[in-house]
Amino acid sequence: MVEPVIDVRGLHKTYGPVVAVDGLDLSVAPSEIFGVVGPNGAGKTTTVECIAGLRVPDRGSIRVLGLDPQADRNEVRQRVGVQLQESALPAKIRVREVLELFGSFYRHSVNVPELVESLGLGAHTDAYYRALSGGLKQRLSIALALVGDPEVAVLDELTTGLDPHARQQTWALIESVRGRGVTVVVVTHSMEEAEQLCDRVAVIDHGRLVACGTPAELREQGGGVTRMSFRPSGPFVDRLLTSLPDVTSVHRQGDRVVLTGTDEVATDVILALNEAGIRARQVSIESSSLEQAFLTLTSEDSPPASTGGAA
Repeated sequence: MVEPVIDVRGLHKTYGPVVAVDGLDLSVAPSEIFGVVGPNGAGKTTTVECIAGLRVPDRGSIRVLGLDPQADRNEVRQRVGVQLQESALPAKIRVREVLELFGSFYRHSVNVPELVESLGLGAHTDAYYRALSGGLKQRLSIALALVGDPEVAVLDELTTGLDPHARQQTWALIESVRGRGVTVVVVTHSMEEAEQLCDRVAVIDHGRLVACGTPAELREQGGGVTRMSFRPSGPFVDRLLTSLPDVTSVHRQGDRVVLTGTDEVATDVILALNEAGIRARQVSIESSSLEQAFLTLTSEDSPPASTGGAA
């Protein structure tokens, strides 16, 4: 088995009487884009700040690149880039200056002009921090997390304040960063972002792990189904489709066939029909969203998560 880049076991953190993280287990694979989602106050930011060595856990173990974020703090900070949920810089520091400053903190740094252009900051390198819009400040924060050419990047609320074009460009940048072998942890409130960007997603609620898996697996855990309807080119018996493992129901609506199943149901149905000499026409497919699964998994009616559930 591949050794995880991030391995968290039994993480526990309190702030006075408030339990922020309650026996959490997480494991992140090399070059994975790993999402962390959950309601406000679920413990997401505390978890990733403990992983990055910015907070000291009360108990539990954390290994990042085989290192202890507390005992090996200096080495971890050389190899892990962090974009915090909230950050501030001196009002009269220029974009170029702060990037050069942060780049000097690391043994290695990326090509800063290329990074600046990829994040749409090229026209703002001489601008003061105070003159930047909220979206540009967010882009600069991401740039500062990546300027040290990290092996692991922890990004908290990656695209908050970005317009749709900037959000798509940022997602493409993160994909390219992962393409260089960087492991990325993304904390987000955007289910669209988690679904589009992440290989796996951990759902945290009340400091505990509720569920973890690919977006498709989470949709299924949340009771999600895919609904498919089509008009067949010829007659066939329903058993042709009901015998498929991914199909959960089949019924007729006039000359249309309507069925439900898992995410893979459409592919399996089309293949089965083709083998029987039937073509599916006017196909319509509707899939449940990750947001619907999230609401189900974190609802008050959901069963409580087990302490220390493995991801």
